[in-house]
Amino acid sequence: MTKSYFPEGFLWGGAIAANQAEGAWDVDGKGMSVADVALYKPDVSVEDYKKQWHVDEQAIAEAMAEKGTGNYAKRRGIDFYHRYKEDIALFKEMGFKVLRVSIPWTRIFPRGDEAKPNQAGLAYYRDLLTELKENGIEPLVTLSHYEMPLHLVTEYQGWVSREVVDFFVKFCKVVFAEYKDLVTYWLTFNEIDSVFRHPFTTVGVVEERYETKQAAEAAIYQALHHQFVASALATKYGRLSNPQAKIGSMVTKLMTYPEDCHPENVALAEKANRENHLYSDVQVWGEYPKWLLREWQEKGIEVAMENWDLATIKEYTVDFLSFSYYMSLVVSKDAEQREKVSGNIATGVKNPYLPMTQWGWQIDPVGLRISLLSLYDRYRIPLFIVENGVGAADEIDEKGEINDQYRIDYFKAHFEQINLALKEGVELMGYTSWGCIDIVSASTSQMSKRYGFIYVDADDEGNGTYDRKKKKSFDWYKKVIASNGSDLA
Repeated sequence: MTKSYFPEGFLWGGAIAANQAEGAWDVDGKGMSVADVALYKPDVSVEDYKKQWHVDEQAIAEAMAEKGTGNYAKRRGIDFYHRYKEDIALFKEMGFKVLRVSIPWTRIFPRGDEAKPNQAGLAYYRDLLTELKENGIEPLVTLSHYEMPLHLVTEYQGWVSREVVDFFVKFCKVVFAEYKDLVTYWLTFNEIDSVFRHPFTTVGVVEERYETKQAAEAAIYQALHHQFVASALATKYGRLSNPQAKIGSMVTKLMTYPEDCHPENVALAEKANRENHLYSDVQVWGEYPKWLLREWQEKGIEVAMENWDLATIKEYTVDFLSFSYYMSLVVSKDAEQREKVSGNIATGVKNPYLPMTQWGWQIDPVGLRISLLSLYDRYRIPLFIVENGVGAADEIDEKGEINDQYRIDYFKAHFEQINLALKEGVELMGYTSWGCIDIVSASTSQMSKRYGFIYVDADDEGNGTYDRKKKKSFDWYKKVIASNGSDLA
């Protein structure tokens, strides 16, 4: 037994996203989202995250013409849409205190710009959220998780268009009013910092529409500004709807180390970490950093703003900061001469002290402790780890079991580091493992990249029974939750 510093009432649980789990992509009036354009690309390296994420006009046209699921794995998901009661029962058995889910915009407003919401969509999420509450599981709801209406991309300019702010706020108001009795914890935008890593998925920007790279960059910054405004307005109306509501931001935490203590390498790491903090700086402190404003000026980037935008961002800052953590990075002034590693989040210099997953992600539990300490010291508001986990090619053995000891070892190492951070005074609300049940991969649209404590019988081509099966890690995580982090054996 380990001395646990996890606080009483700590929110242990798991996380999924609708676009990777639900399936039923055209059921009950749902419209097409950007996720329905995502292809399974077996001929593209899983480490080439740029090509895996990239979407152009041709890809959009082909996706809109394809009315079936085909190689569009996210259209299938794991059929959580119809099997959620079964899955929630398993989450309850594990002892979950919280489940992170998302409410797709396209189930409530199929095109995004309708006058009235889709009642079938509203009814479905009332049933889902009620089922969670009845099983003692608190919902943590993401309002935008890589699933904006495709109509807003094809007929507008994605988040570059100011009109999209109003459309999103309308969606938020409807959802807040509908579920104020069921949801306390909300996140506005999933990994809002992903705008440059995969702009189509995040903000609906098709880079080929712009004549130059600078024009595309300016468009992405404009879209980002609109999301910051929309997030602030969502925070405003969420609190008006339910004064007890807690509304957080969600970012990717990319801890970057210098290759060595050479001052130039230290400076490069500092720059990378500062850029990673940009998004939480705006949402926690309510203002743009001076270095970014200077960069816009130097590049000739003009971000259009309404007179009240900056005041709104300043007034409606978030209650807590949530983040995903999967890997750390290394930078070097001699990067061109160094060996590289590529996860599907970012590429960096290989860290010789860290092991890697099958998908090229460097495993760094200590980096999570460093991240917790640095974020809490910087912002002094509650933190929430809402994504963390390891993708692996799980196999069923001759006994019909999935002995994923590697997943147990991964989580154990990370929980030990979280415990040390808590000992040092970090205020942490909860922890939701990513992909607590196997779901379609966000970047590669694979099923074979499995994160869950629960196995789903489906392959990359969509074949299988989709039946659920507990892995060895299921009972282990159940024990961890029951002991509030004290029993990690």
